[in-house]
Amino acid sequence: MTYGTVELSETGPRRRVDTRARLLKLAEEMVLAKGFSATSIDELIAGVGITKSGFFYHFKDKGELAKALLQRHLSQDKVLLDAIFERADELNEDPLHGFLVGLKFFVEMLSDLPKSHPGCLAASICYQDQLFSREIRALNASGMIAWRDRFRERLELIAARHPPREPVDLDALADMVTTLVEGGLLLGRALSDNRILPGQILLYRDYVRRVFSA
Repeated sequence: MTYGTVELSETGPRRRVDTRARLLKLAEEMVLAKGFSATSIDELIAGVGITKSGFFYHFKDKGELAKALLQRHLSQDKVLLDAIFERADELNEDPLHGFLVGLKFFVEMLSDLPKSHPGCLAASICYQDQLFSREIRALNASGMIAWRDRFRERLELIAARHPPREPVDLDALADMVTTLVEGGLLLGRALSDNRILPGQILLYRDYVRRVFSA
């Protein structure tokens, strides 16, 4: 049973969570396909099958929707990368070998992306940053810093056991993962070739092996 926008049945809370999740999923697809400014609330409510008041029950405006989208994206990123590299660590005691195996798992995951994969939400927000609040821009930047810190930490462990063959900026080497992912997505979309991004990460993997191998 529903009273206004508040569902009173035992499944009410679950339905509200499901509706919010469906709104976020559809919004992400639309934002990646055509940008945030071109994604309308009317399209979202029609796609999910709710009323406009139902949308505003979950998000007070598009700015709050954008923040929720980015938080969801960053959370999913963390879960995904944690799982990939924890799996690699379980198979290897050496930090270099673990990192190389983790990158291979990462490539396997990227290879499963559809050819039409439109890109990254964080990049979409950067491209249209004038549409977003300072809070959202700062949140987006924090996500990129988190990627740097994640890979920098692993590279420091590698360097401690396998000193690099020549001086290398570990921050730049860590940032290279982000630049390759974003650039690979862009080039792969432009050329309709989903092999480009995995190929770039494999080249990065080979470079890391050369830098730290005796």
